[in-house]
Amino acid sequence: MKRTKRTLTAAAALLGATLALLPVDGLAKRTQTSKAGNAADWLQEKVRHELVMLPYYSVFDHITYKIEGDRVELAGQVYRPTLRSSAARVVQQIEGVSSVTNNIEVLPASPNDDRIRLAVYRAIYGSSALSRYRLQPIPSIHIIVKNGQVALEGVAATEMDRNIANIKANGVPGVFSVAQNLVVEKK
Repeated sequence: MKRTKRTLTAAAALLGATLALLPVDGLAKRTQTSKAGNAADWLQEKVRHELVMLPYYSVFDHITYKIEGDRVELAGQVYRPTLRSSAARVVQQIEGVSSVTNNIEVLPASPNDDRIRLAVYRAIYGSSALSRYRLQPIPSIHIIVKNGQVALEGVAATEMDRNIANIKANGVPGVFSVAQNLVVEKK
């Protein structure tokens, strides 16, 4: 009982510290961007923030976006159909966005793909070399599974982490192929 309370308290503290690091979107932010003339940067950050804050956005989803003026184009793959519509809705409500093109693909429902998702997740995030990634609120290595084919999307801290993730995903039984789309962080 005490151990559970300590674990929950530690998790809440970690979440609070993470949320404290997120950018504050308010009048001060808008005033700074209007003075600096970085409305495009503000819109870029606001769209990213709204997408990451979606309630069911997880390690099994990957949403990308492209901004052209006041238009936003969404792309990527999601596990839940409601996430597709939610992403378009929250982006459309951002001040300064006139239209949203929603090209997000909903992954097909498949018990075999679900098994592969969990197995790849355990292989990657269970690895001692990559376990630090699972401590993030939304881990930076996303696992997309479609018809037995795995795509690793997102960001890895080093080239070695990128290679380890690829090796771990390839070692999962039932995986037909692994597309390595991880980008290495620039330092």
